[in-house]
Amino acid sequence: MPLRTILVAASGGTASDGAIEIACRLARRFGAHLEGFHAKVDPRSIVTMAGDGFGMPISGDWIDKLMADTDALAETTKAAFLAAVGRNGLPLAETPRPDASASWRAETGYAPVLVADRARFFDLAVLGRSERVVERPHTDTIEETLIASGRPVLIAPAKVPAEIGERIALGWNGSAEAVHVLAGSLPLLARARDVAVITVGDEAAASASGIIEHLAWHGVTARHRKAAPVAGVGPGEQVLAEARDDGADLLVMGGYGHRPWRELLFGGATRQVVGHSLLPVLIAH
Repeated sequence: MPLRTILVAASGGTASDGAIEIACRLARRFGAHLEGFHAKVDPRSIVTMAGDGFGMPISGDWIDKLMADTDALAETTKAAFLAAVGRNGLPLAETPRPDASASWRAETGYAPVLVADRARFFDLAVLGRSERVVERPHTDTIEETLIASGRPVLIAPAKVPAEIGERIALGWNGSAEAVHVLAGSLPLLARARDVAVITVGDEAAASASGIIEHLAWHGVTARHRKAAPVAGVGPGEQVLAEARDDGADLLVMGGYGHRPWRELLFGGATRQVVGHSLLPVLIAH
């Protein structure tokens, strides 16, 4: 299946610009339609939570200001999206067309649920990850989209890399999750100049030749990069380190349930491995 539709979650936060720019580049490269999706905070939900939790009175002026701030953020985020779309030469379109295009959509409600629900209708979802999020155990929107949408999710760093998808590292362990992300990433793998299948340990390496042959049937020439287990280092961390050392600009890997993938993406060990040049990661659950 070609990559024809891309959703980018445009929050308006520190990670938005990087995610939007990467999504625009991918849309232009693949001739895909890109939708910028913004989830507006519902002031009524905040009022309800405050009332249920603490019984605190909330003034009408406060609610009015929150609504005004929410609308202002939505407009600012839309303007940033349209500017990026313009820079990348993507025409605006609301109906399907054969080449690259873009559109904007905003809904009001709880962002993790809205983004995950909307992502189900796209071939790829692009979500941003800011430096601020690195200090937290996870982000609700990324987690919910990864688990509930059924679609591959590209987690974009705040700093836009010079290239993306030219040199791809495919983390492989033979699991169903790895197979799932492989299927979702085939359009990207087919366009890459270099593909490395990275395995950690003998068990994963045993099936590397099979996946390389499978990729060859799809016109993808891949090579095997085998890593031996290192005491005290998780396989996810090793895959990240190997991808970085191999010069990859995108890491593709499966999501390994809740705790393991969460710690891989958001834990302190990841910061130590990749430092400030965090790779974009394409992951599927």
